[in-house]
Amino acid sequence: MNDHVVLVNENDVEIGLMPKLEAHQKGVLHRAFSIFIFNTNGEMLLQQRAYGKYHSEGLWSNTCCSHPYPDEATSDAATRRLKEEMGIDAGLNFLYSFRYEAGLDNGLTEHELDHVFWGITDVVPVINPDEVLSYKYISEENLRADMKENPAKYTEWFKICLSEVLDRIRI
Repeated sequence: MNDHVVLVNENDVEIGLMPKLEAHQKGVLHRAFSIFIFNTNGEMLLQQRAYGKYHSEGLWSNTCCSHPYPDEATSDAATRRLKEEMGIDAGLNFLYSFRYEAGLDNGLTEHELDHVFWGITDVVPVINPDEVLSYKYISEENLRADMKENPAKYTEWFKICLSEVLDRIRI
């Protein structure tokens, strides 16, 4: 069942399960999370999604994002996945949740109730090459400038939530 996502209503109440790919093909609302890690200099850790991912391959995004397993707390899933993708075990803080819908490549649709977490660490990532092609730390100023100049280099959900995240977090 680890290839399934948790379907939810707009109040984040679980209403069923669906295979992950099918949920993205049909654009069905499901639970997700996004993690934003900063270093003590206030720079954000970005990941470049690995080639071979079923959508948004090669694009830059927040530190980590995924879906909780059925019967897994979202905060536990965030901690687990950050370790699996980036090799980082950092204290995560819940920030807020938001719902969005966005068309992706390959005719897929993200329709997620996304729970946003953040943390601060100077631990050097040890990336999982099946998930992550590369990573970099970047200042808010340089990130905003690059996203304005090159929006196609970034994932849709990252473009949607970045300003809200940065408005809520001050390192």
